[in-house]
Amino acid sequence: MLRLQRRKFLATAGATTLAAAVSPLGFPAIAQGATVKVGAALPFSGGLELFGQQARLGLDLAAAEINASGGILGRDVEILYRDMKTDPKTAAERARELIQREEVMAVVGPITSSARNAMVPVMEGLKTPLLYATNYEGADDSGGGCGRYLFFFNTVPNQDTAPLIPWLAAQGYGDSFYMFGMNYVWPRNMFRAARGVIAATKGTVLGEEYAPAGEKDFTSVIRKISDEGPEILLFALPGADGVTFIKQADEFGLLDQVTVAFLGFSETYLGAFGAGKGENMITGVPFVASDNDPGVADFVGRVRAMHGPDVGISHYVFAHYNALMALKLGLKASGELTREAAVDGMEGLVFDVATGRASIMAEDHHTAMQMYIAKTEDGSLHVVDHLGVVAPKSGCSA
Repeated sequence: MLRLQRRKFLATAGATTLAAAVSPLGFPAIAQGATVKVGAALPFSGGLELFGQQARLGLDLAAAEINASGGILGRDVEILYRDMKTDPKTAAERARELIQREEVMAVVGPITSSARNAMVPVMEGLKTPLLYATNYEGADDSGGGCGRYLFFFNTVPNQDTAPLIPWLAAQGYGDSFYMFGMNYVWPRNMFRAARGVIAATKGTVLGEEYAPAGEKDFTSVIRKISDEGPEILLFALPGADGVTFIKQADEFGLLDQVTVAFLGFSETYLGAFGAGKGENMITGVPFVASDNDPGVADFVGRVRAMHGPDVGISHYVFAHYNALMALKLGLKASGELTREAAVDGMEGLVFDVATGRASIMAEDHHTAMQMYIAKTEDGSLHVVDHLGVVAPKSGCSA
């Protein structure tokens, strides 16, 4: 699909150049002002604001560093933030507003898969890159993971979950699982992917359950999991709901019975659990702030120099920083400030990140990157295994 769209674009390149100032919808493709505008449709309310704030830390640092080094082709970058309120409909509305009214070069965001899927038709219809820097479940029939204007800077299941399950078995944590998550697209599709890996490693799934968003009392499901007796709880309950569950599970004593394999874990959870809670949980991530690798230490130092010495830093900061840097490098490679140039420049881009080298796959716009197994210990997240570069299996068809 992507190759066909690219051929169509190249065949009409001459006509596009002659009409570069005007889009097919009759408004300027990119504003000719003093800055390169980039929209950011992120949750700053509605339950996932923790992730929206983490994304903002990375974007703010990237924008500051880009501008300090001469901007993008001589122009400063300007981030226009919009709260999509953890709501898919609002996310689509904010994307349309940013493109049509503000004439942004690209949009960064959102966090949830349902919001991303709602934004995709807007991005493709208005031919504007969407830079998605959240770990997600990969392409499926929901249609949210493939297309010329879609770029992905965080992980898919074969990068974070598929290595985690056999690693747990090899380290003696067990091979019997209970899967518990929030009732929406990402947890359901992540567990579907996990079932295949568990079956391939001769493991067993003792139960699978979902909670509605905003649940306050998890006592019944905690008792049910305890009664089933799994060795590993595969957990996909993001945001404040996840924090509430872990606190209640810890108080019940469930975390003494099972190992929590926490999908999409972020270091910013750690302080929210409370002192001594949330220990010995395992996750697969593309970045760990406590890693003593020089590149990681330098990146963490730059974030804290800008935002304060005590700020939590997760892979959401890392991935959103990388997304804006990739946009800059893509435009620089193309040599012009247009949305189509941004797409062409980012396709196949190989660029340096805090953990080493990352590569945007030309065929599906997902990113190959270093991956790690990490564990919560003494109130921090620590690397326990370095997996090396893992290429994405997005599920997109060329």
